[in-house]
Amino acid sequence: MDLYCVMGNPVEHSRSPWIHARFAELTGQALEYGRRQAPVDGFAQALAQFRTSTQGQARGCNVTVPFKFDAAAAAEHLSDRAALAQAVNCLSFREDGVHGDNTDGVGLVNDITRNAGLSLAGRDVLLLGAGGAAAGVLGPLLASGARRVVVANRTLGKAIALVQRHAAAALPHHAEVEARALDDLSGQFDVLVNATASSLAGDAVPVSADVLKPGALAIDMMYGPAAAGFLAWAARHGATPRDGLGMLVEQAAEAFEIWRGVRPPAAQVLAELRAIVG
Repeated sequence: MDLYCVMGNPVEHSRSPWIHARFAELTGQALEYGRRQAPVDGFAQALAQFRTSTQGQARGCNVTVPFKFDAAAAAEHLSDRAALAQAVNCLSFREDGVHGDNTDGVGLVNDITRNAGLSLAGRDVLLLGAGGAAAGVLGPLLASGARRVVVANRTLGKAIALVQRHAAAALPHHAEVEARALDDLSGQFDVLVNATASSLAGDAVPVSADVLKPGALAIDMMYGPAAAGFLAWAARHGATPRDGLGMLVEQAAEAFEIWRGVRPPAAQVLAELRAIVG
């Protein structure tokens, strides 16, 4: 039996095992998928243990907070989008070594365009955060047709570094990309994406509602109880709230196709999952 897992800290809340089990059922694939919590300072060791303790049956691993930069360092081969992000959320174990990819960005864009039904063409997007989650989605957002993407972070230097790394990637898509401090934002945006850890930590939304255009789409990458505060804030200020459940399913579908060569029915699984979690 081919084995896969999601590795993070914390990880007990993850819906990924259910999602991949359902993908496998619907596509006729034989696999097992579990959760593995790694010590905060021990990702490389936990990854090695997963591979060695499964007698060669381990085929891949999803990576969640806070290990996406560690996963990039552990990979011996990086896809173009993972190399640009310098963050990895999908590892594949192959004969020539560990391959790293990043499916977060395409998962986010697919959720916005397919599931939320919003074209990003010509839109202004505000991306909050400059860590591994934000790094994974910036490239696909720039390629989506968005007119402008502003990366806002508490530490401005991190946002500047992320933007500079993506400047060349923005040019073919005629997209503007810039970095701002969280307390130095002006103008309004069609789409707000919260890629900070504020919801996970139970903190307040780190920007003023003045950044929202009327009816803006406001997305938190978290889902479940962690996202409740953000969703309530967005609704209270006239935005359309959306949690990260759709992004989770869409990025998982991309990873599943990388691993198994089969595209699972993401929309069906998302509808089923929403019915389960309410």
